[in-house]
Amino acid sequence: MSGTVVTRFAPSPTGFLHIGGARTALFNWLYARGNGGKFLLRIEDTDRERSTPEATAAILQGMEWLGLDHDGEVYSQFESADRHAAVANQLLAEGKAYKCFATQDEIAAFREAARAEGKSTLYRSPWRDADASTHPDAPFVVRIKAPQDGETVIRDQVQGDVTIKNDQLDDMILLRSDGSPVYMLAVVVDDHDMGVTHVIRGDDHLNNAARQMTIYNAMGWDVPVWAHIPLIFGGDGKKLSKRHGATGAQEYQAMGYPAAGMRNYLARLGWSHGDDEFFTDAQAKEWFDFDGIGKAPARFDFKKLENLCGQHIAQSDDAALLQELQGYLQSNGEQTLGEATTVLLRNGMYCLKDRAKTFPELIEKAQFIFANRPIAPDAKASKNLDDVSRGILNELTPQLQNASWSRDGLEAVTNSFAQEKDIKFGKMAGPLRAALAGRAVTPSVFDMMLVLGREETIARLQDASEPT
Repeated sequence: MSGTVVTRFAPSPTGFLHIGGARTALFNWLYARGNGGKFLLRIEDTDRERSTPEATAAILQGMEWLGLDHDGEVYSQFESADRHAAVANQLLAEGKAYKCFATQDEIAAFREAARAEGKSTLYRSPWRDADASTHPDAPFVVRIKAPQDGETVIRDQVQGDVTIKNDQLDDMILLRSDGSPVYMLAVVVDDHDMGVTHVIRGDDHLNNAARQMTIYNAMGWDVPVWAHIPLIFGGDGKKLSKRHGATGAQEYQAMGYPAAGMRNYLARLGWSHGDDEFFTDAQAKEWFDFDGIGKAPARFDFKKLENLCGQHIAQSDDAALLQELQGYLQSNGEQTLGEATTVLLRNGMYCLKDRAKTFPELIEKAQFIFANRPIAPDAKASKNLDDVSRGILNELTPQLQNASWSRDGLEAVTNSFAQEKDIKFGKMAGPLRAALAGRAVTPSVFDMMLVLGREETIARLQDASEPT
């Protein structure tokens, strides 16, 4: 086995990138990146009826959004079908596999009789050791000769040693009667040919490991390191599904969760590093190991997801955050931000990203930037624009017009005005929020003024101070 760590993510293109699959991809990515290895992407598209280009595109888009970059080109399992079949035929030629001419009716009759007698329904083909001279001119499948005594031990990095008695293993089909390879064969051949050293996947594949090991052993290939990770459950303790909410990675992008927060949260679903909850990609790559993966299913918790996403938004680079905000808008079919709006958002990000857990929340805080004159206050903000409040704005505006346009300068003017009129600043804040943003809840009025600039601020205040 190669000294370089090689992991892979191998989704089937029959739908979107499920959040469970995204977590599997993340674990493989973290382990490879943290160990200086390679992370490969293989599309398991052998099911031609269910595989679609649209599903493949959705998987690639989900991976791109999550920032899970892969090494090399994307592998197609279907394109290697001839190679898979060649391996089966090699095993057949070496006497490690055999032609089975049993019909579906014969197999069904065997199992029905076994059930009636209280015996194992594991099919034992009468063709396993049949002489080639007895072979009929009829359709056949190719089956591997699985060991029938002793034990197979799956040395799993998460589940521990799992022992399977070989008399419980069937002679798995390798080639169908039409000569096409089955999925279980294709997976093994692809993993070997791609140099995969560590197979990290859901624990629903654990039983497959023993059957796949029969192929590895028959071919004399190194068996990869197994790591079967727990599934993701909903809050009710049942396998995550649509009834629990969104299950596709791109749905979370469309809902406005930042990718860094999503990676952080998915990493914590089933894996831990002490008591650390919030961490960066660099820390996750350094810390990730199999010892931190638990055996019990992880439960998806939207509140924890939002909390981590809020922390990541607050600590994100402003330019990167703006770029991801554009991606969020595009994922919802909305127009991208214009140059002027982008400049204002970049200038105002310092007061927008604090305490915003999602991009919709950040956009809500930034409504004063998106709003166009004349500002139309909502019902709650309108209550702060009565005749008295308009009078206050009418007197304050000329003084602000001549103020030094800095926080200290703006605060000095408004505080001086408040003292002169013997009113508290809170009496002024409501009308200012309504005039500048049309909302009752906004960032600091001084932050809004600084972001909007002198000209736009004065214009909005003059609009609001005019009688209705």
